[in-house]
Amino acid sequence: MVNILLFVISIIWLIGACLRVYRHARYYQIEEYMSLRYLRWLFAVRRRWLPTRPLIAFGIGAVFSFMFSESPDGILPAIIGTVSAAAAAYPPAEGEVKKAFRATARAKRLLSAAFVIAAVLMLVGLWLVSRVSLEGSPEIQVIAVSALGFAVFLAAPFTLIASNLIMTPVEAWFRRGFIQRARRVLDEVHPDVIGITGSYGKTSTKSYLAHILNGRYKAYATPKSFNTLMGICLATNNNLANDHSIDYFLVEMGAYIPGEIARICDLTHPRIGVVVEVGPQHLERFGSLENVVTAKYELIKALPPDGVGVFNWDNPHVREMYERGYPNNRIAVSREIDLNSPEAPRFVATDIQESLDGLRFTIHDRQTGENAEFTTSLLGLHNVTNLLLATAVAVHEGMPLREVTRRVRSLQPAESRLERRTSQGITIINDAYSANPVGAEQALRVLGMHTTGKRLLITPGMVELGALMESENRKLGEVAAKYATDVILVGSQTAPIKEGLIRAGFPEEQTLTVDTLGEAVDWYQRNLKAGDTVLFLNDLPDTYSS
Repeated sequence: MVNILLFVISIIWLIGACLRVYRHARYYQIEEYMSLRYLRWLFAVRRRWLPTRPLIAFGIGAVFSFMFSESPDGILPAIIGTVSAAAAAYPPAEGEVKKAFRATARAKRLLSAAFVIAAVLMLVGLWLVSRVSLEGSPEIQVIAVSALGFAVFLAAPFTLIASNLIMTPVEAWFRRGFIQRARRVLDEVHPDVIGITGSYGKTSTKSYLAHILNGRYKAYATPKSFNTLMGICLATNNNLANDHSIDYFLVEMGAYIPGEIARICDLTHPRIGVVVEVGPQHLERFGSLENVVTAKYELIKALPPDGVGVFNWDNPHVREMYERGYPNNRIAVSREIDLNSPEAPRFVATDIQESLDGLRFTIHDRQTGENAEFTTSLLGLHNVTNLLLATAVAVHEGMPLREVTRRVRSLQPAESRLERRTSQGITIINDAYSANPVGAEQALRVLGMHTTGKRLLITPGMVELGALMESENRKLGEVAAKYATDVILVGSQTAPIKEGLIRAGFPEEQTLTVDTLGEAVDWYQRNLKAGDTVLFLNDLPDTYSS
């Protein structure tokens, strides 16, 4: 009977370990299977690598097993060990989940290998325990098996890392096949490829350009933020493969390190390259702004000599790319320079007006002498730049400026990027996709345009800004003090924002710090009324949850 219960104890602990592997796989996936980033997340909070309830359950089980060591046949210690294992292994409530685990083919392979590793660890451990003579000491047997189970349970996160290492050759084989298939599709469909990159603004620019081009041509843009090599392969193989009528393939190109955009260009061979902005977004991963510039310029370097580079003149780093002189055909745009300045680029926006109804401005084509008035319901001055870049490409590809203006009138914002709607009289501004210093200030300006009722900002702040994170978040607090009447900060990482608010003289009693976005939503639903406005600025992934 004791042996059966020892087997049950080991199975319960193994099930608990596998459940823990599954729970942690979501965070590993959020960290894009990057083990160092996952380990940093794991060890940032003690209960992530050493959860409290399993530790207490194991400890209590061991103590009581000793206390009842005199029970007949050692049944009671075994029962205690079984109960403590069940108490430890039962998974706790997950709490707020913003991004659910995606059971992709890769994730399933990773989990399968991790489960096997956990089972092997348990079997090897049981074999080692069996080699030690513990006859006549059932309580020691229970404690030994429980300790083994607890160790396998604690090792669960590391089985994911081990699984990832073991599966590396397999995944490389799958990636090669995926890339080769995408190459064949692109060779068959042979669309004109327009690459779009930048620290921020690339998704909006891509969406606007696709909408404009579809007024005359057939354009397909990579969906949402599919901007990695594998994401672009997925879009190519799934959506481009069966449509040979595509004229333009708009490819958003993202990167965390130099070399990634070059690999995307090696696959897609862009003829037109658009550089939107260069700034401190993801600076934590790049290490320096110079590395960001190097990474983004890979798109321009990959263009053929007769290709076209389109640049945001107002960003000094992008302007420096323009001034390098490649390719010969380069177009720059500006919303800041004086139209009559000798340095003014080809496309210039003037007479910019911003209101809650949207944007109104005039675009001048200095090469042809044409100009046209643009109106759009889009919010945020940064969208003038995005529309300038999209217009430059469309005009270069044969669309008259007047036709572009008609297409722009029907534009809608990209998902979670300054989307505005009303619910029960409360205006909700959704700018939760991500946040950067430029976009955050523009979103706060839009919040400030609302002149009735409360203006509530809900934000976890900005992340991945490297050494600039504290100072930029402090500035965010100072800017928020100008435009918001109330502020809810989500998470402990928002302390610099609060410092900025206090420095700017914002009333402390109108600032609230909460642990989760759900708490912030509950507060606004209870306290805001018709005529009030709430801005959701950024929404960090679950790995930033306390």
